[in-house]
Amino acid sequence: MLYGRKCRAPICWDQVGERVIEGPKMIEVTNAKVAVAKENLKEARIHLSYVEEPDAILDRQDRVMRKKTIPFVKILWRNHPE
Repeated sequence: MLYGRKCRAPICWDQVGERVIEGPKMIEVTNAKVAVAKENLKEARIHLSYVEEPDAILDRQDRVMRKKTIPFVKILWRNHPE
């Protein structure tokens, strides 16, 4: 039950009760999967097709709130190498 009502969303179909870690083998398998995922992310970062660099500042405004002044900057981005 969630907030006094039955949960109807199929978010987690798990058994009610204490959660138990299956053992060291489960932890080893999970760590191996995490290591593979991190390695894939490193490879993806290396092979980015472009570097985002700001090209020019188009507009600058200062918004004054009660006690703060917030700077707003509109930037023209260059999203691909030339």
